[in-house]
Amino acid sequence: MSGPSVIELRAVAQPQTTMDRNSGEHWAGALYMRKLSIYVTWALARTPISPNQVTGLMIVSGLLAGVVLALPGLWAAIAAAVLIQVYLLLDCSDGELARWTHRTSITGVYLDRVGHYFAEAALLIGLGFRASETLPDWYTVLGFAAALGAILIKSETDLVDVARARSGLSATTEAAAEHFQSRRLGAARKVAAALRFHRVIQAVELSILVVIAAVVDAVWGTVAGGLTATQVLTVACVVFAVLQTVLHLVSILASRRLA
Repeated sequence: MSGPSVIELRAVAQPQTTMDRNSGEHWAGALYMRKLSIYVTWALARTPISPNQVTGLMIVSGLLAGVVLALPGLWAAIAAAVLIQVYLLLDCSDGELARWTHRTSITGVYLDRVGHYFAEAALLIGLGFRASETLPDWYTVLGFAAALGAILIKSETDLVDVARARSGLSATTEAAAEHFQSRRLGAARKVAAALRFHRVIQAVELSILVVIAAVVDAVWGTVAGGLTATQVLTVACVVFAVLQTVLHLVSILASRRLA
């Protein structure tokens, strides 16, 4: 079956406006995944599969990562991390395929956001089950709590555009997110962004941390106070989720995003 060359596909599917955007593009996408995804998109463009079906596969990969992570052993952690890489790959390819086939849609944008919600929540819930010595115990609860925090953080972001749309305004811009009514709050946000602690509960970063924790567990067993590295990571995820939920809300209210 004939189709576009990779060069032709890249010109349309990976426009410079997409590659240069500051937000919305994960560092792993910019670093290596976009270099791989264009070849997957090239192959998908030769099949009848639709962009939304690719997004559906992305969602399944994210959910499976959480299920696999709940299993014991180092290999389960590695498999979950691999599934998250597949999730990221498909997350890149669905948009590329949509741009190439001119089948971008509101449904696709919606499903993409749903996939991000599901993947992060599933991974954190899986982490809670993995950290639990008996089922259920407090680590199970902490996993669900961290997942709720991750969902709330994403909801806070998405609800900005909901509020603006209901007020007859257009979607917010990156510039508005950087403009604060208080210089101190603006400086605090820059410090928080530089520390990158918010990435601990994001799917790609968390999957890497889970593998590291699993290796530590396999080598040393416990690391502090009789806790495993996986249990320490679970507690850290809850702490970061709570902090980020509060700080992100303050950041939105103090910025120009709702103006």
